[in-house]
Amino acid sequence: MTAQLRSGYATIVNVALGERAYDIVIGRGQIANLGTRAATLRPRAKAAIVTDETVARLYLEAVAFALKSAGVAASSVVVGNGEATKSFSGFEKICESLIAAKVERGDLVVALGGGVIGDVAGFAAAAVRRGLDYIQVPTTLLAQVDSAVGGKTAINSRYGKNLIGAFHQPILVVADTATLDALPARQFRAGYAEVVKYGLLGDAGFFDWLDANAKAVFAGGDAREHAIATSCRMKASIVVHDERESGDRALLNLGHTFGHALEAAAGFSERLLHGEAISLGMILAAEFSVRIGALAPDRVERVRRHFAGVGLPVALAEVPGGLPDADRLIDLMAQDKKVRHGSLTLILLRDIGHAYIAHDVAPAPLRAFLLEKLNTR
Repeated sequence: MTAQLRSGYATIVNVALGERAYDIVIGRGQIANLGTRAATLRPRAKAAIVTDETVARLYLEAVAFALKSAGVAASSVVVGNGEATKSFSGFEKICESLIAAKVERGDLVVALGGGVIGDVAGFAAAAVRRGLDYIQVPTTLLAQVDSAVGGKTAINSRYGKNLIGAFHQPILVVADTATLDALPARQFRAGYAEVVKYGLLGDAGFFDWLDANAKAVFAGGDAREHAIATSCRMKASIVVHDERESGDRALLNLGHTFGHALEAAAGFSERLLHGEAISLGMILAAEFSVRIGALAPDRVERVRRHFAGVGLPVALAEVPGGLPDADRLIDLMAQDKKVRHGSLTLILLRDIGHAYIAHDVAPAPLRAFLLEKLNTR
């Protein structure tokens, strides 16, 4: 089955990284223009499309047709669904398949799918032949507003999420919003958590707009595309000023230190999707901000109401199955990439729209906080 993708107006957000600058093309039916854009950027290049089994059934034919119609010869690599693909074995399969297909240094990798495919295919592109150009074609809301933009590529370790990878910017991102029509409701909600993140970390007006227009975003149309474009503009601005996360780019990890630990505790499984973990992580970050006196209690209540109102989890009791104790969660958090000299860094809130980087977070109050939250399960 191939989903119908009707062409329409595109919004273009530029990620202004000098020689590594690229466009994010946002709009319905933009996969139809992928081949023309690819051929313009890399004349005479071949393409290898990397995707998963579910996305292949929906969009592989359309993507291959768009490329071949513009004279871009295309092969494909289809891998399994889910977070398990972000592993050494998944990475190996993609790398070996690209080499077997005789993908050359001047050719292209097309990452077609959600965040898992974008991360692992992008990492393979960074590694094969010491670096291939790649195009992101994200098909989930989470990938369109977050993981496909900014050049972070990775696989998971048994010690935690995204611990093995590279910074490798794409040459183009094509966010065809028509692909979101086929997205399961749970997946869309999970992606929406990353949209709200942008309002919480640096744009109170955007959070207010989401509070008033969440139903319209979920319904689709202009509101959805506005939310995606606003998110991409904010991420692009932050990435341009801190490409390799040596400073303020860490703000984009609001909720992620808690959230990644919860994902690892849940075995990177369907028990807890990434966006659901980040929803819980942002609530925990807001509640911990209240605990240390940085955030007014009414602000966290407003955030909790918003997430609960769209069906996202807001308490650890909502995680199916068991969670480990506070010490184990802190151990998992200690694998976070923002740890420096053994000290934990958290992204916390002073207000809605005002996140900050808290260095050297003391373990004792954090442990007490997590014990309390786990005991309310």
